[in-house]
Amino acid sequence: VQLQASGGGLVQTGGSLRLSCAASGRTFSAYAVGWFRQVPGKERECVAGINWSGSSTYYADSVKGRFTISGDNAKNTIYLRMNSLNADDTATYYCAARIGSVVFTTESAYHYWGQGTLVTVSS
Repeated sequence: VQLQASGGGLVQTGGSLRLSCAASGRTFSAYAVGWFRQVPGKERECVAGINWSGSSTYYADSVKGRFTISGDNAKNTIYLRMNSLNADDTATYYCAARIGSVVFTTESAYHYWGQGTLVTVSS
């Protein structure tokens, strides 16, 4: 499975971005996808996750009410809509996928990783 993350960029405080995570290669009937972010010197944190059916989602407290994760199974793509961005959201964002329908928030639970996409929020 290959994951391709895209959509990062430079945005002003209060702005919005939509990240995409496109999957290709082998597919699974049950999977979960997480969006993680990392800033230099800090651990990678899970900010959102969703299972294949959309019946289970997770949001970190820091992004609740501002970020929305969604999926388009026909396009094998998971999206992360980010609104009301602030400087604390500046990070490299990674998408990751795991086999199974449970959304985990730990890196070790995920089997496949995309390359990062940088989000920079300027004041």
